[in-house]
Amino acid sequence: MGTCTVGVSIAVPEPYGSMLQQCRTGFGDTAAHGIPTHVTLLPPTEVEAADREVIERHLAEVAAAGQPFPMRLSGTDTFRPLSPVVFVRVAEGAASCHGLQERVRAPEGPLARELNFPYHPHVTIAHGIDEAAMDRAQRELSDFEAAWLITGFALYEQNTRDGVWRLVREFRFTGRPPLPSLPQQSGRSRPAAPAS
Repeated sequence: MGTCTVGVSIAVPEPYGSMLQQCRTGFGDTAAHGIPTHVTLLPPTEVEAADREVIERHLAEVAAAGQPFPMRLSGTDTFRPLSPVVFVRVAEGAASCHGLQERVRAPEGPLARELNFPYHPHVTIAHGIDEAAMDRAQRELSDFEAAWLITGFALYEQNTRDGVWRLVREFRFTGRPPLPSLPQQSGRSRPAAPAS
C-alpha cells in the first residue's frame, strides 16, 4: 500500500478560518489554498497507509478522554529568524493543546515522533514568503481576535498529486468534565459512600 502523509489539527471555525486563509493567500503565500486554517497537533508525518485503521483507533481513544476547552486567538507574532513564519497567537487554550498533542504523539502509539522544534500552538498566516510580505502579515492582523469552544480535532491527509490537505475524519471529545468540588463543611466528616 505504500506510505502517506498525515497531520492532526484543530480546525479554526468559520468565519475565521476562511478569512485567515484568504489573508494568507493575499500576503502571497501560494501554499495557503491547500491548507485549511488550523492549530497543529501533529505536523506532517509519513506513515504506512496500512496503519490508517490503527491510527484512527488511537485518535478515537485520545478524543474519548478529552474534554472541550476554550480557545482564544489574539494578535500576531513570528518565529523569525529561527523559522520564516508569521502567526496568530493562541492567547487561551495553549496548555490544553500542549497536553493534547502529547497524547496524540504518545511514545507507545502509532504517531510517536520527535518534533523539529518545541511545540508552540499557533495559526500560521504567512510561511516562507519575502520579508516585506511577512512584515505586512504581522502588522495587518495584529488586532485579530477570535474565540470559540474546542470540541475535538481532526485527521488530515496530504494528496500526493496536488499537495492539498483533505479531511479524513473528525474526532469529538467525549470525556466527562470533572465533578465540581463540594463546599467544605465544619464539624466531623464522614467517609463518602462508594460510587455505584
